[in-house]
Amino acid sequence: MIYVGITGWGDHESLYPGKIASKDKLKIYSRHFPIVEVDASFYAVQPIRNYQRWVADTPEDFGFIIKPQQSITGHKKEEKTVAGIKEEVAKFLRSIEPVTDAGKLKAVLVQFPPWFDCKEKNVTYLRFLKEQMKDIPCALEFRNQTWFSQAYLPETLKLMKQDGWIHSIVDEPQARVGSAPTILEATNKLSTIVRFHGRNVYGWNRNGNENWRKVRFLYRYNQDELLDWKEKVQVLTKQSEEICLLFNNNSGGDAADNAKEMMKILGIDYGEEMPTQLELF
Repeated sequence: MIYVGITGWGDHESLYPGKIASKDKLKIYSRHFPIVEVDASFYAVQPIRNYQRWVADTPEDFGFIIKPQQSITGHKKEEKTVAGIKEEVAKFLRSIEPVTDAGKLKAVLVQFPPWFDCKEKNVTYLRFLKEQMKDIPCALEFRNQTWFSQAYLPETLKLMKQDGWIHSIVDEPQARVGSAPTILEATNKLSTIVRFHGRNVYGWNRNGNENWRKVRFLYRYNQDELLDWKEKVQVLTKQSEEICLLFNNNSGGDAADNAKEMMKILGIDYGEEMPTQLELF
């Protein structure tokens, strides 16, 4: 089974007819796509009531891919004690219970920063973190090329397979060590995730640009690039039961359109004709 979605649901204006309140956007989004990535949880643990509302606003077969808070993945560069990490993971897992209880959790997406390189200390942390997540399905995404270097690639994939990590495969600019190549290999028989970050190689790294984060994902995939991914997705379907494709190239509002194009290319028919605003609310 192949699922296509976008990272977040609030910024994709092409999906929403007229002026739509933020609280109503997920209802509309879920008529277009069967999965979504929750990014708000990366910046702060979300209140349980948020997840309760999001579960209620989406169809029974809808799926969420949720990021844990950035302190867990080391984005803040803070020293954390073992007890501190355990407490933060437990707090995160409690917050997403409405999603897990509803059977709507596709995966927790653990995305590490560019400075999280392949060394023994970080391998130890990966194993520790996976243990804390217990039986929650967890996807792992690297943004450092050392994990996939010729010397370490076999061991990286072996580690992910042994510990049950879902491989979050990336399509992103190859911009020195702070990026990762596309490694077309599943590490979990049940699920694989592919995240499309665009190919804006000039905007990927800061390079002294104050607007760096605003333009980093400024990219629109052309049809040939998406057609190329059709073949890659077909390879992955032979390795995992579910493939989740997430478009993150939304600095210019391109993610929703590219996701729709990909669905057409893959022959995926999802959703229904949008009802009027009066019928919706």
